[in-house]
Amino acid sequence: MSAQVWAIVVAAGAGQRFGQLKQFAPLGGSTVAAHSVAGCRSCAHGVVLVVPADHVERADFGADIVVAGGATRSESVRCGLAAVPEDAEVIVVHDAARPLAGAHLFGAVVEAITNGVAPAAICATEVFDTIKVVDPARRVTATLDRSTLVAVQTPQAFEAQVLRRAHGGRGEATDDAALVERIGATVVVIPGDTANFKITTTTDLRAAERALEG
Repeated sequence: MSAQVWAIVVAAGAGQRFGQLKQFAPLGGSTVAAHSVAGCRSCAHGVVLVVPADHVERADFGADIVVAGGATRSESVRCGLAAVPEDAEVIVVHDAARPLAGAHLFGAVVEAITNGVAPAAICATEVFDTIKVVDPARRVTATLDRSTLVAVQTPQAFEAQVLRRAHGGRGEATDDAALVERIGATVVVIPGDTANFKITTTTDLRAAERALEG
């Protein structure tokens, strides 16, 4: 790795749909968060783990730095950003809830940055379902062309200064690429992996356990 790469693993969620803090649930002899931190090691010189405030003093799950998150995902990423060394050239943001992300995904998004393809790179998969837009009364208002759609995953990689600038406005979004888009920077899409699914429910956790066993 020639560029200085750091990663932020976002693990500060409350796990409301899961019923507990899913990021710390046992998985494959470790925890969900620890698997995600380990995945980042394939591309990063250092890893910042962002957790709920009452977990900062607990086990570090293999991270170099552990910090408390904020009330929203974007705030939590900014907490992580503040801990990333200023000399970092590329910053990878990864959701702890995607513990099965392979080294090839981390490598691909970082390579897109270091090769100058774009200042931001995300991995995403094709959309196979028909997607419709509905109004508050659940009436269909449009059917989208799925050939122009992708389902976005993490890891996502960014030129460090671009990610810092994107978060400088203290905006909110469901992923960091959306904030980068708002400042007019180009985001490229790298083919994702269906195996890199997000753990949202206990059923997903059991699926992840089977994947690790298989």
